[in-house]
Amino acid sequence: MRRILSCSLSGLAASAVFSTAALAGGTNVGDYPLRVHIVQNSNRTHYHDRMMDYVDGEGRGDLYENGEPRGFDYGFRCDDRVRLSPGYETYPARWKKAGRELEILQPVMGKPGAVWACNLKVEMKDMVYIRRNGLVDQEPATVFKEWMEKHHYDPEHGKNQPTAEAATSGGAATTGADTPDPGTPGSAPTGTASPQ
Repeated sequence: MRRILSCSLSGLAASAVFSTAALAGGTNVGDYPLRVHIVQNSNRTHYHDRMMDYVDGEGRGDLYENGEPRGFDYGFRCDDRVRLSPGYETYPARWKKAGRELEILQPVMGKPGAVWACNLKVEMKDMVYIRRNGLVDQEPATVFKEWMEKHHYDPEHGKNQPTAEAATSGGAATTGADTPDPGTPGSAPTGTASPQ
């Protein structure tokens, strides 16, 4: 009986080690060709027995697909908090259900190179979201696309920072009230601003 129990426990331990190793190396970022910029987010953390059980929330973001930017509203329920995109950075993503559900990769804090996946239920828009002076604003996708081309901003191809021209020319990075916060390409406001 002890031998059977010992063999069973050894088998379970080996399976757990193998599964953990498979999960650790199982995410291929190359399988996530799209890029997502999280512009606004709210998280609610739910606990069970003083341990984090899950996090849910909603927010706004921009998707970069085939060189085209599009805004979206989203809701989620995941194992961890969805984080805002720092600066102009974006997160890798792919469609789970075209036009309705995106899977994004987010970094694991304190573990360089490690990522975790979260599914966002999305409602796609015909505009993009930008942050400007602490507020979230809207801009026509065509205007935003022109800004991207002018400043060589192309997150799908690793260009997560606009060129220096953005800091010295008109449009998105002018001085004064229309200056976007870091991570918010765009030009003069065209929509209704809302608090972040």
